[in-house]
Amino acid sequence: MPVDPALLEILVCPACKTPVAPVHDGAGLKCGTCRRVFPVRDDIPVMLVDEATIED
Repeated sequence: MPVDPALLEILVCPACKTPVAPVHDGAGLKCGTCRRVFPVRDDIPVMLVDEATIED
């Protein structure tokens, strides 16, 4: 089950405050500015900078 669209509208990157978008079939949420990808575990976004990876 993907992240609820209403929740996705209000989620932003905690590092730079840019909106995030789903990637990897909903397994992560990516910030377009700093390129951090936050994992989604059990349909819950983990919006912690320490848990994020950085992708190109």
